[in-house]
Amino acid sequence: MAAPRAWHASAEALLLPLFALTAALLLFGLFVWLGGASPVEAWVLLFRGAFGDAFSWQNTLQRAAPLMLTALAVALPARVGLTVIGGEGALVLGALAGAGLPYLIPVPGGMVGSTLVLLAGAVFGAAWVALAGVLRQWRGVNETISSLLLGYIAIALFKHFVEGPMRDPASLNKPSTRPLDESLRIGAIAPESLLGDVHWGLVIGLLLCVATGAWMSFTAQGFSLRVVGGNARTARLVGLPTNRLIVLACALGGACAGLAGAVEVAAVHTAANASLIAGLGYTGILVSFVARHNPWAIPPVALLFGGFAAAGSLLQRRLGLPDASVLVLQGFAFVFILAAEALRGRLFQLQLPQARLKLAATGGKAVA
Repeated sequence: MAAPRAWHASAEALLLPLFALTAALLLFGLFVWLGGASPVEAWVLLFRGAFGDAFSWQNTLQRAAPLMLTALAVALPARVGLTVIGGEGALVLGALAGAGLPYLIPVPGGMVGSTLVLLAGAVFGAAWVALAGVLRQWRGVNETISSLLLGYIAIALFKHFVEGPMRDPASLNKPSTRPLDESLRIGAIAPESLLGDVHWGLVIGLLLCVATGAWMSFTAQGFSLRVVGGNARTARLVGLPTNRLIVLACALGGACAGLAGAVEVAAVHTAANASLIAGLGYTGILVSFVARHNPWAIPPVALLFGGFAAAGSLLQRRLGLPDASVLVLQGFAFVFILAAEALRGRLFQLQLPQARLKLAATGGKAVA
């Protein structure tokens, strides 16, 4: 029975997200049709805008890079049984820390300086999300609510510093911090190739997803985290430091989201400004849930939703739909993913009435 059950779990992990995404695309087609456009054309444009040519792939890969990191900010706490949705706050604080580091200390140029900028973002993001874990374990505050509210506080702090003490006097219409020095920025992976402007943040995201999955699967500490997520009370009974492991998972997740913000500053925006508050942390929630909080499954899902986001402008040009219409698709996907969770462990338990009667007549033993 163990082998069939393992096969069922693997099949469900693949089929349920596929069913949810298919239902979301169908409902999005209905939404487009009600707006007076062709659903079929919308579906074609979605995938053409995401993966149709080299430019589409560049845009998709650039958008997927931060989604991998913000999805890890949800997936890591989820492995210890927490639902943390504060990645957006950790991202903007990480961006603020990366852009603000040269305000505090002289940062050397080159790889050392870029690494320090990224580490500053990771440290601030880790501290911010770890606070949600501390509030949960020592004060009994629900981590979903606290992380969401901490996200709003982080955005308010970001706006205060960007529009106030750290504002570059040269940024007139759009308040920003001073641009990072050219030597501190992250360049493209291969600017003369088909990858074009795709930056090293994509490599960082991929490596962290692979490394996190390996750490969770093959190390004693990763196993301890999974035990805590399975049953925290049992983990305490066997002597595991539950509180410390939960805060660690939150801190590591926050570090990933903060790193995403620092990467966006160092590779895309070159300064901290309101363009960073783009919902990447919230989209990361959806990516993590579709991937079933599996770090190894996050990159392809991030690629898919990065592609959908990249296709928004094409939908706007060809069909006259708002650029933000892809957010409607993301919303549908999230609803169906949550609904699909109700079928977890039950998808292959659906039996025909005759089979049920036969099992009952034989005392639960399968017969030919």
